Amino acid sequence: MAASLQRIGIAICRTFPVILQRNIQTQRIRDWTITSSAAPGLRLKFRALSSSSAENTESAETLSRYSDRPWEYLESEEYIERYASKPVWSNYRRNHKGGVPPQKTRKTCIRGDKICGNPCPICRDPNIIVHYKNVNLLQQFISPQTGIVHDPTRTGVCMKQQKLLNKAIETARDCGLLAVQLPHVDYSKEDYTNTHGAVAPTPAPFSLSSGELWYSWYGSIKPGERELARVKRIYKDYLKPDV
Repeated sequence: MAASLQRIGIAICRTFPVILQRNIQTQRIRDWTITSSAAPGLRLKFRALSSSSAENTESAETLSRYSDRPWEYLESEEYIERYASKPVWSNYRRNHKGGVPPQKTRKTCIRGDKICGNPCPICRDPNIIVHYKNVNLLQQFISPQTGIVHDPTRTGVCMKQQKLLNKAIETARDCGLLAVQLPHVDYSKEDYTNTHGAVAPTPAPFSLSSGELWYSWYGSIKPGERELARVKRIYKDYLKPDV
């Protein structure tokens, strides 16, 4: 009896799918009204989810706004309110165990969808994007006295972002956006003249007469008979026959 009823139900579902869909929708609406009346806190949860989704959309809009022109973020009011005139790494301190800080920074702060608890100064702010045209950001990681890039142990930047910084700084210097400081070399004219005693003037060449050798000792050298025979044997096709 039960099997026959089940077969009848399957046949009805196949023949009338629209009626079945309407029944399912009405059943879902009834369940939702029951749960909402029994637990009014679900409405608050729904509002919280909607607000969080709105915040995510706003953050996505800000990211898209600065992704094409990341240097505009350093001139915005949001950046000035957060960092003022200080570098982005000035107030950063990495969490670590013990009193001695680690000798190297972490490899990366973001692994897939997971972000570490204390990300580096660049990874913690999604609006900061390393780009070779973002000159104001790159100058914060260069020493104004020596022109050398700051070590990551001082700035706290992870190794992944440090590689991007080094590449962006090199590209900006090649394009002329950043100044290149070359070492100063004292120029002294005495080093390129023959006036000092270490360098003597070159003697003038002397003229040679016909048959005279350039070196006087060259005529006293006589090759061995075996060596002379070997050379004649090698070049016998090119030597003139003795008359």
